[in-house]
Amino acid sequence: MAKRQKVLVLYLKFPSLEAEVISWATFDGTGKKLHMTGDSDEPPYPTGLDALLDGWRLFQSSQAIPEYPGQEFRTSYLKHEFFFEKLEEGDF
Repeated sequence: MAKRQKVLVLYLKFPSLEAEVISWATFDGTGKKLHMTGDSDEPPYPTGLDALLDGWRLFQSSQAIPEYPGQEFRTSYLKHEFFFEKLEEGDF
């Protein structure tokens, strides 16, 4: 049986896995499902912790860097980014 990787990227409201998911992306290396930007109005999980509880493995999170004074509300990018993976076996 071959193994393929599924990747889930969650952007959270705060740098804690218990924080609310505000944006997400899904990539399926198994080829079972093609995900596209905006294909769902609801996040796959309410929090990053919920993804862990469902068996996703956390393999990267963004570094928590304090904002410079006066830049606390800048909205140029989503900075609380967490990457998860699942490995699935199958005949691909």
